[in-house]
Amino acid sequence: MTATLLDDATQARVVAAYLKHHPQFLTEYPELAAQLTMPREQGPVASLAAYQLHSLRERNAELERRLAELIAIAAENERLMERVHSLTVALLRANTMEVTARSVIAKLSADFHTEEVRLVLFGDQPQLPRTDWLQQIAGGADALPEFADFLHQNEPVSGRLSADKLDRLFGAKAVTIRSVALMRLGDAGMLAIGSGDPDRFQPGMGTLFLKMIAATITAALARSRDMS
Repeated sequence: MTATLLDDATQARVVAAYLKHHPQFLTEYPELAAQLTMPREQGPVASLAAYQLHSLRERNAELERRLAELIAIAAENERLMERVHSLTVALLRANTMEVTARSVIAKLSADFHTEEVRLVLFGDQPQLPRTDWLQQIAGGADALPEFADFLHQNEPVSGRLSADKLDRLFGAKAVTIRSVALMRLGDAGMLAIGSGDPDRFQPGMGTLFLKMIAATITAALARSRDMS
């Protein structure tokens, strides 16, 4: 019996291999195609043609699902581009450091629906307002040892931050922050966007728009400083 089972399995593999190399076989013997049945989760399909039709419909449904996802991503990217453009225009209109700083916070809060924004600037600018959303670090980057690795890599970071970093950036609001997007603004400082949603900013998420925002704000700060 065992030998018979092994022989049947071998024959089945031989038949399967033959059909793979001769896909036109059933066109030459259409009567076999009408007699074959193909399995599926809901039960047997009446014929090979019906199975092929069912498979085609499933593939089409999957392609439509993927297309819908791509369309949704494209639409979201378009909205982000519009917001970045709006931020750029607002910063081009700013003619002082204070207006630049306030424009950054206002646009990010309104257009990007951010919960908490912190602008950290190296040095001391007496003309800037004393407010929760702005920190001026007279000692520069050296005064922020907890951010030394981040500042050295010069790449945006998204996800969760350690408690000491959150405390440094958000103070009393740190306990409400579950995810953060952190950007370096060249030699000018850092920008942090915090959210109470742990999934708002995740490790590995695309950083293209974060880089664009950082570059725009960095250029605007340099421009305002030169105009002062």
